[in-house]
Formats: sequence, C-alpha cells, structure tokens
Amino acid sequence: MREYLKNNLIFHRLTDQQFERVLSHAKAITLSDGDALFQQGDDFSRFYLVVRGHIKLFRLAPDGNEKVIELVDAGHTFAEALMFLEQPRYPVGAVALGETEVISIDAHHFQEILKGSVELCMALLGDMSFRLRSLIREIDDLSLHSATCRVAAFILARAPEHRDDFELDIPKHVIASRISVKPETFSRIIKSLKSKEILEIKGSKVRLLDRDALEEAADVCALPVEAS
Repeated sequence: MREYLKNNLIFHRLTDQQFERVLSHAKAITLSDGDALFQQGDDFSRFYLVVRGHIKLFRLAPDGNEKVIELVDAGHTFAEALMFLEQPRYPVGAVALGETEVISIDAHHFQEILKGSVELCMALLGDMSFRLRSLIREIDDLSLHSATCRVAAFILARAPEHRDDFELDIPKHVIASRISVKPETFSRIIKSLKSKEILEIKGSKVRLLDRDALEEAADVCALPVEAS
C-alpha cells in the first residue's frame, strides 16, 4: 500500500510526516465484481485510489436506469473533490468491475493536511481543473459528434500505443452507457467497423485491424483517457 500511494502524484507531494499520517488512516480494500464501495447519496467520508481493476461511477435515474459517469482505472483517484464541500454526499454510486483493489483514504485527516499546505492544495485543484476541462470537452463530443466517432475514440483511448491486440475487460453495456449510446447501437457499430476491416472485438479481446482508419474515425471527437 505504501508503494502505490507514494507513486501517485497527489501523495508524492506530501512530506514524510504528512505521508505517514495519511498512511496510518488508509485501508486496502479488495472487491469482487459488482461489489459496491458506496451508494449515491451516502455521506462522504473517504476518497479512493484504484490499485488494480476498474471502478464504475454511475447515477441512477428515477426510473431506475443507470448512466455510467466515469470508469476509473488503476493509478487514478476519485471522490477527492468532495473534500471542498460542506456536509458532502457522494453524488454517484461506485461499483467494482471485475476483481478490483482500492486504497481508501480518510478524507478528514487529509483535509487537515491540506489546510497547512498551499502547494498540495494547488496541485489538487490543478488536477480537478484538468478533469473539468475533459468533461466539458466530452459534453461537446456527445452533443456534436456521431456514435461511431465516440466508439472509435473510446477504443483508441484504451489501446496500447505500440500494440494492436489487447484486453478490454469492461462489459460492452458499460462502455455503451459511458459514451451515451444504446447497447444495440454499440454492437451495430462494432459490426460495421469489423465489416470495414477496421476493428474486431471477441469477448474481451480487441484487435485493431486498421489503426489509421480508426484514428480517422475518432479524430474529431477523441474522448480523454479515463482519469479521476
């Protein structure tokens, strides 16, 4: 746990004394597929760093439909922005996708550290500003660009730079919700891209048949790589 925290940008900025204080109140949590960290509306008390696997952040509509807000991958934190609110509640639910490990950070103790460190506050605010810009860009993408463009951009954002075969261990219906398309639309787009010999997906295995063509399809609306 110490190593994972030290390697994260936020915690790397802590002094040794501050880091030990955070570490003493941190907890390692192992989750199975579908396990919940918290529910939408729960009182906020902790934020998290993903060590392995994925966390799905989602909101439930009054009719029970689920909208995936973000997919948080290993190495990224989430929910820390709530520390800047008075009496905050989690605005989303958080559920593990597959076997997942996270580190849970006590928000109250971290807030006390922030009060004594302008540099750390600025670093945290800079990170949140970057996420806000990404979300604004994504709203433009959802409003202005086609579903095929968004699918291509999502796949490319998770493809290794120098490898065309890789694992995408996120259920297709979750990806569809994340990029605001219907599951049947997502499947139809994947079939179309395969027929054009651009992309092939079998189960969790993805193969880029023509990366240049996929980049061309995604060029005008590339989604940001997932971050929290």
